[in-house]
Amino acid sequence: MIIGVDASNIRGGGGFTHLFELLRVVEPEEYNIARVIVWGGKKTLAALEDYPWLEKVSPPIFDKGLLERAYWQRFKLSGVAKALGCDVLFVPGGTYAGSFRPFVTMNQNLLPFEWGEMQRYGWSLTTLRLLLLRWTQSSSFRRADGVIFLTGHAKNSVIKVTGQLNGLTQIIPHGLNPRFMREPGAQWPNSNYSEVRPCRLLYVSIIDQYKHQWNVVEAVEILRNESFPLTLDLIGPAYPPALMRLNEAIARLDPERSWVHYHGAIPFNELHLQYERADIGVFASTCETFGIILLETMAAGLPIACSDRGAMQEILGEAGVYFDPENPYDIADALRQLIKSSELREQKAHAAFKRAKEFSWERCADETLCFLGKVVAENHCNNEPMS
Repeated sequence: MIIGVDASNIRGGGGFTHLFELLRVVEPEEYNIARVIVWGGKKTLAALEDYPWLEKVSPPIFDKGLLERAYWQRFKLSGVAKALGCDVLFVPGGTYAGSFRPFVTMNQNLLPFEWGEMQRYGWSLTTLRLLLLRWTQSSSFRRADGVIFLTGHAKNSVIKVTGQLNGLTQIIPHGLNPRFMREPGAQWPNSNYSEVRPCRLLYVSIIDQYKHQWNVVEAVEILRNESFPLTLDLIGPAYPPALMRLNEAIARLDPERSWVHYHGAIPFNELHLQYERADIGVFASTCETFGIILLETMAAGLPIACSDRGAMQEILGEAGVYFDPENPYDIADALRQLIKSSELREQKAHAAFKRAKEFSWERCADETLCFLGKVVAENHCNNEPMS
């Protein structure tokens, strides 16, 4: 089998991590794979490791703009993939308008399919971009021979918009880089924390409208007023309007920035060190296709206070203390429960760590390649001439 991968719109983030990790762990001979051909930008392909069975192709048009890449994907990719003998085209970026069959696409962005979340951006270019993605990806999912979803919640949310899909579907969760795995440590009694050694809360995620970092800041202020010695570390890049909202909350509640620390983006290969310094993980998102950061926090052996929205309970299960991410008092209540009880922290940390072990890139790769093979077989059967 020859697999073509359209990575024309993959530049970084979770989409790149997914592709990088799949290629890293796959054993081609186990799936009768002769070759994998990836079309992508020069930077994307340079960041992928080299393998004897992997062919990287960067068409010159990719050095130009988005419209040129879209034109190439729509009108050129199908012919190129056929000429190279591809048995299936995998489009992890979600959008495909070409004619090649069979093709498998993937839902990695839920924002375009949740109207309430889009409304948080008001009338903006971001909203227009999300509406365009809603249209293009809905069309791609309806036309696809196969669609991969990361969670059951994501699948249900998408199908509410697209209607029932014609192709095969499968839920295949992402995996976890093993360097995040860290056995939970002993939990201190609450009385051991002080202003000299406060309880360190960590929230890793992009600062964005649906991440609600400002509500977490308010929740920590509530608890500090109850004499709980706490600090809050926020890590991640920022969507400018959301960063402005966060900075306004910090200026109002901690103008000297003595207990709220926003570190900006940190290189991915250093992120596990931040988890090692924390005592409690916080995750307050209202929209996640999967929640890879939540999974990393679980693997890091931290007790977690977590949003009760979206796919979070599907990932974390019974291993967290949940809250309404739009209510600072409810966030404070969840954190209060964890801070006051070292037994609860220990129980939740061990449960989360155990659950995180169920998510591996090896499992993700196996299920993905088996699904691609299934789509190829189904397409072959449907196209066989009747006797």
